[in-house]
Amino acid sequence: MNVVRRIVDLYADGFRQMTIGRTLWMIIIIKLIVIFAVLRCFFFPDFISTHAEKGHEAAFVAGKVLGE
Repeated sequence: MNVVRRIVDLYADGFRQMTIGRTLWMIIIIKLIVIFAVLRCFFFPDFISTHAEKGHEAAFVAGKVLGE
């Protein structure tokens, strides 16, 4: 348990003393959020809601899985 605590303290202290790295991490996080938001909106449309009848989404998916 002592080793785990020392490792956690090492990383926590390193992140606490960061100056430029903190800004770079914020830029990375913002870019990831934007990238995944764009990917979800444009490349992963809600296929089930546009092709299945309202209330029968589970049957639609089961039919596609079973090959009906």
